[in-house]
Amino acid sequence: MTHHDHSHHDHADAPAGLLPVTDVTGQTARHPRDPLTAAEIERAREILVAAGLLGDAVRVPSLLPDEYDKAELAAWRPGDEIDRRVEVTLLETTTGAVTEALVSITKGEVVAQSPHDPTTAPYGQPQYLFEEYERAARIVKASPEWQAAMARRGLADRMELAFCGPLAPGFVGRANEVGRRVIRSLTFLRDSEDDLPWAHPVEGLIVHIDLVANTVIGIEDEGDIPVPAGSGNYTPDAVGPARETLKPIEITQPEGPSFRVDGHRVQWENWSLRVDFNAREGLVLHDVRFDDRPVLSRASVPEMVVPYGDTSNTRFWISYFDAGEYLLGKNANHLELGCDCLGVIRYFDGYVADDHGHAVKIPGVVCMHEEDYGILWKHTEPSIVGSHVRRSRRLVISYFATIGNYDYGFYWYLYLDGSIQVEAKATGIVFVGAGIPGSSNPHAPEIAPGIFAPVHQHLFSARLDVAIDGEDNRLFEVDAVRIPMGERNPFGNAFTWSATPLRTESEAQREADTSVARVWEVQSASKTNYIGKPTAYHLIPEPTALLMADPASSVAARATFATKHLWATAYDKQARWPAGRYPNAHQGGAGLPAYAAGDRSIDGEDFVLWHTFGLTHIPRPEDWPIMPVDYAGFWFKPYGFLDVNPAMDVPESSQAGHVRSGDAGCCGEGCACDHGH
Repeated sequence: MTHHDHSHHDHADAPAGLLPVTDVTGQTARHPRDPLTAAEIERAREILVAAGLLGDAVRVPSLLPDEYDKAELAAWRPGDEIDRRVEVTLLETTTGAVTEALVSITKGEVVAQSPHDPTTAPYGQPQYLFEEYERAARIVKASPEWQAAMARRGLADRMELAFCGPLAPGFVGRANEVGRRVIRSLTFLRDSEDDLPWAHPVEGLIVHIDLVANTVIGIEDEGDIPVPAGSGNYTPDAVGPARETLKPIEITQPEGPSFRVDGHRVQWENWSLRVDFNAREGLVLHDVRFDDRPVLSRASVPEMVVPYGDTSNTRFWISYFDAGEYLLGKNANHLELGCDCLGVIRYFDGYVADDHGHAVKIPGVVCMHEEDYGILWKHTEPSIVGSHVRRSRRLVISYFATIGNYDYGFYWYLYLDGSIQVEAKATGIVFVGAGIPGSSNPHAPEIAPGIFAPVHQHLFSARLDVAIDGEDNRLFEVDAVRIPMGERNPFGNAFTWSATPLRTESEAQREADTSVARVWEVQSASKTNYIGKPTAYHLIPEPTALLMADPASSVAARATFATKHLWATAYDKQARWPAGRYPNAHQGGAGLPAYAAGDRSIDGEDFVLWHTFGLTHIPRPEDWPIMPVDYAGFWFKPYGFLDVNPAMDVPESSQAGHVRSGDAGCCGEGCACDHGH
């Protein structure tokens, strides 16, 4: 997952997708859960400068909204003053010193500050700066060792156009790396300025760089694998004329969308929620309610890990944490109508801090729209009742981030029946190395002549601050249970279910099991439905392999969250990062294993669910040169939260065909078929 050259790093020349903000007037937050505005980011910077914390050599790897105490949120009323706070990580680039600061924008002061020492165990570096990618490339290309390696391979005349891709180093425990701000660099060739480099890896060549000393601290140059010559370009000029057989699909809503937006509060049918966005997590949903009853206090996908299963010197250490090392939100895309989103769209802009702490704008970073989703419910009776069918619709809230060669979409779907679906979409370009065409590699299949793509995983961690009819919830593991044939099962057909309470943080570290249709049930501890059962939601996992790395491996220590499908921890506003605040070059043990170490009670308490979901990718030729989307996700569905199907009053489709004599319901193709006419 090498990174593009983010060479624009000053306030006047922001990276692609980020626009410098020149006018911050009139930008004020109306609610504590509103995202940061450009004015607030700029004001935070002014406060840090005035406090002497943000000098010329200091950069801002991370600037995020501080989480409010739930008591603060409960007490707040419209019109009340909002104490807007940000937590900031500051990096002194000449020494590598790190300071954490809590800034009250409202009060105009630094409320707290403390050092973070990345040089002592368990280490952990702040997120990378965009300017460091360009600096790493300059250091590599100026290195006599790299130049000699390129010359040895007969590539001296290819150095100018070479792309030196910067990569987070993992944690391998080398004495000359531990505690230092290290980045690794792999080399790819380009045939021209507009050639995509990914198809031309220089196999076996890797450079290790200290970003504080700005020096090469190691270089490995192994083997003489020829650089693959085939093209990896996928743009129209390389592909040729587009096919002409696909007919247009036009999505229209003549009366406008069904949702209403007031600032960042959204109402759609029975749903209400608040849309938020920050530089690390990207999209965040707050106060998600159905029929004005709480379901989720806060929901996001705050981390993911991409571990590679190759043993080569250029890949054995790869395990990218795309939020914790690179910042998913800061790398988010400007979404465009007709390309990323179809229909009647409501876009939300996002604001993040650049390397210097200035505000930059990502226009249209969050997309919201409605989608038809086939059949909602249907039945046909062979009587005067006839056929009744209603079409499903969902509210889609999404964003996309590009982290080097991969692109990730994060989609939250709200359905008319009270269900929530979360889906991650992985696309972009698979990360490749080179090999002898026709040879076999047990860790990397050949997907194009001489192009070998290592096996890897994309494992996401969703954080769900559940609030089923309030904060007092209980957690159960529900399995379908077979019954041996006998007195309890005389005909052999019977089966039942079990509901096992998970009362503590240790009991709630669980694995999915599709063989028994395992789900996890979050119940209200105090509210019941009309049949007297606790109101509840089910977290329904989809098949996901957990971390394939050995339990004794470095990545297993650093990405422990990915060794279980489910974790539950007592609510703590500071416990937000599945792999800890600083997974970059961290030794391990941070995040969920640390949050759960106290083994606190979660029974009838305010707790947070963490769910691991994702993809295990053994690449194929069809993934090259650009990968069709792969999907991974899960559902969160009401189970006794509602007394009846809440979507019985959904009207027939406006495109329904005529009703035949004797029919009481919809029978036209516009109802039952996934197309209009």
